[in-house]
Amino acid sequence: MSIAYLLFVLFGLLLVGVPVSIALGVSAISALFIFTSYNVVGSAEIMFNGLKPALMAIPMFILAGSLMSKGSSAQRIVDFAKSLVGHLPGGLPISAILACIIFAAVSGSSPATVVAVGSVMFLAIKNAGYPKSYAVGAITSAGSLGILIPPSVVMIVYGVTAEVSIEKLFMAGIIPGLMIGIMMMLYAYVGAKRLGFKATKPESLALRFKKFREAFWALLIIFVIIGGIYGGIFTATEAAGISAIYAFIISVFVYRDIKIKELYSVFLDAAITTAMIFFIIGFAVVFAYFLTYERIPHIIAEFLVAQQMSWWMFLILVNIVLFIMGQFMEPSSVIMIMTPLLLPIAIALGIDPIHFGIVMVVNMELGMLTPPVGLNLFVASSLTGLGLKDVTTSVLPWLMVMLIGLLLITYIPDISLWLPNQIK
Repeated sequence: MSIAYLLFVLFGLLLVGVPVSIALGVSAISALFIFTSYNVVGSAEIMFNGLKPALMAIPMFILAGSLMSKGSSAQRIVDFAKSLVGHLPGGLPISAILACIIFAAVSGSSPATVVAVGSVMFLAIKNAGYPKSYAVGAITSAGSLGILIPPSVVMIVYGVTAEVSIEKLFMAGIIPGLMIGIMMMLYAYVGAKRLGFKATKPESLALRFKKFREAFWALLIIFVIIGGIYGGIFTATEAAGISAIYAFIISVFVYRDIKIKELYSVFLDAAITTAMIFFIIGFAVVFAYFLTYERIPHIIAEFLVAQQMSWWMFLILVNIVLFIMGQFMEPSSVIMIMTPLLLPIAIALGIDPIHFGIVMVVNMELGMLTPPVGLNLFVASSLTGLGLKDVTTSVLPWLMVMLIGLLLITYIPDISLWLPNQIK
């Protein structure tokens, strides 16, 4: 009865347009009041205790991504990517996808990646003779890799909720992210050949080196973050602080593309995004507490085990549920709501929590590309002037590529686990 009430209130409020954070708070706190003897005033204490120190990485990574996307770093990364693969059939779309992969490792945000690369590449791909839908589909889809390739804000949320190593999660996202990115590049290559595009003369090594030099400081942040974490120099949370300071220095003093007077708007944008995420997290902590208090995950896990459901059948169910939820809710919200419910079942069925986290994150990527709430669709629509229906249609072929990637990641755990298993 309690779970029925909780879900009815939550989804009822969402359907009438109540913000996710408010819907989470109202449903969880009212359920605590009605079905338990817990002092509802203590929900503030639940929130406070649930906000783990590792979450401090989120505002710093968001600030770093905001600084890098507002300056010229994205243009420099795109120019470097074009120098490497721009001569291939489909070179410009492939360059855009490669730039999305690189910028994803800088920003940790999917919409930020779409904005940064899309603002540079949408028009360039269209002017090169490609159909406008081709450019929109490629960049909008590849931008979703921003939440899979580390550092990823969504991975941090999962790591804190599931109480697993964020460093191992970051490592687990590298191969799946690169794999899906390469699959997209192959699709772009085949699609361009079908459209009649041919290879052109590659740029000289001297010009490539020049563009590498120009992008060097932007690219270096990837090695600072990843190298620092896995070299044992600092934790993921400390890496976030380092990345924000580094992004500030190169944007203001090295590239000089952000003026001191413009910093206020950059910080304000980052603060608004951070506040939205933490508001969701705070109420999601209360939501998860109620689920645990009522032993709902354990009851469901015992039922599924009793039905002798295999791990692969359970993952089919998980993918379907997450795909549907991702169409209506922001990724961090889905992670905070569903992890306490699904992870105990996954563990009971022998599924590694790191692998399960990557499966959840890839599903959230798909959610960023599906209406009615797919955020990347709205970002691409505002950048290109295309209607939401046209953007969605453009994304569909690329979405199918990502679905194939999801199936491979779901049923071949070593794609996610090989790298983190090397960490002893």
